[in-house]
Amino acid sequence: MTLTLQQAQSLISDCINWRKANDLKPLTVAVLDSGGYLMALAREDGTSNLRPQIAQGKAAGAIAMGLGSRALYERAKVEPFFIQAMNGLADGSLVPVAGGVLIKQDGVIIGAVGITGDTSDRDEACAIAAIENAGFTADGG
Repeated sequence: MTLTLQQAQSLISDCINWRKANDLKPLTVAVLDSGGYLMALAREDGTSNLRPQIAQGKAAGAIAMGLGSRALYERAKVEPFFIQAMNGLADGSLVPVAGGVLIKQDGVIIGAVGITGDTSDRDEACAIAAIENAGFTADGG
């Protein structure tokens, strides 16, 4: 199973709708495929210019390690040099904090959503809600 562009765009729409319904700050949402390549990105009005890289970094870290970015954050607390080394291998693009959520279907990773703009916990909750609404399994770590 592969994630389609239509599904990626729908995930972004669901994230933005969930954000509005739950009174989060404006978000930037990135959807990556299972290879870690950007499929779709939206940056809402009022978000800062670094948000696209942050959203992609959360999702890319999840894909690269096969773990939701919350798990990467927890691992960074106990093995900071390992996460630092992984980030170095990724040319500094990984963002190991909550908000990068794996998209799974039948236990297989088919992509990831990365969100930034509110607190990391709320970013993650938004991604999980959209992924589950689409009928996939969300793994935030």
